[in-house]
Amino acid sequence: MFGGGFWREYTKSLARPRVGARGLMHLETKSRIRASAWFIGERLNVRGVGNDDTLSMVPPTLRAGKMGLAILFRFGVVVFIELDTAEQAAFIESINPLILEKFESFEKDEVEIEILPNETERLDPRGILILNEPSTQRIQVVARVLAKSIVLSYYETQVARVFDDIEPLAEKLRQSGRIPESSNKLMRQIGAVLVAETRTTGRVEIAEKPEITWDFPELDKLYERLSAEYELRERDLALERKLGLISRIAETLLDLLQHRRSLHVEWYIAILIVLELLMTLYSMFKGM
Repeated sequence: MFGGGFWREYTKSLARPRVGARGLMHLETKSRIRASAWFIGERLNVRGVGNDDTLSMVPPTLRAGKMGLAILFRFGVVVFIELDTAEQAAFIESINPLILEKFESFEKDEVEIEILPNETERLDPRGILILNEPSTQRIQVVARVLAKSIVLSYYETQVARVFDDIEPLAEKLRQSGRIPESSNKLMRQIGAVLVAETRTTGRVEIAEKPEITWDFPELDKLYERLSAEYELRERDLALERKLGLISRIAETLLDLLQHRRSLHVEWYIAILIVLELLMTLYSMFKGM
């Protein structure tokens, strides 16, 4: 488990003084804020997080970098607020012990936030996110939406790759009526996608609202608007349908493979019977 000592060592490694409340005040005076989401592993052990640099524990929100924030989600995503590339990489390196099944390459997404007090909070046509104020609670809502969106993006890419491999297999099956040997590799790939989706997307709870929206109606409206802008529910349903199709394809391939193996076994049995008959006939003729 990692407590205050762990995070104090991290802050020292960035060679900065303790910022106290000034870190948050710095964000509240900015008119533009950069947010970056990284999907880094299957899971983060966030139970070990907590010290003087912690602003909130639901989700864990920490002062990080020179004057920014890092928001951690147990389903493997870190959202950085106002950290440059070097600071982001240093932070991820520092939390390596907390990452379970770290990915070799990370899915990333970024958004620029503009603070306009009198505007409707939304994602505008330029791809810039408009907020009325850069409060910690609003930033957490934005981070939650980004975190869910990046997990969906990751699995949308994985599923698209599986379908790209399924198409030539289906074409060969149509032409020859036989399953090529390469289907075994595809079966393993399908299995990996289904298992990973069950383990990770199940924790993300795409359709669930963050707890903070229960107590703040204005944050509930913000979350609903951003959720609609990023099409979280629609993408989740589409992904669920595709995964259901992949599951049915996997079952069909498994049935065909088992049928092919059973045919091989039947041929082996038939050959053994013929051999036994030949040996019997040979013994009979030899004894005459």
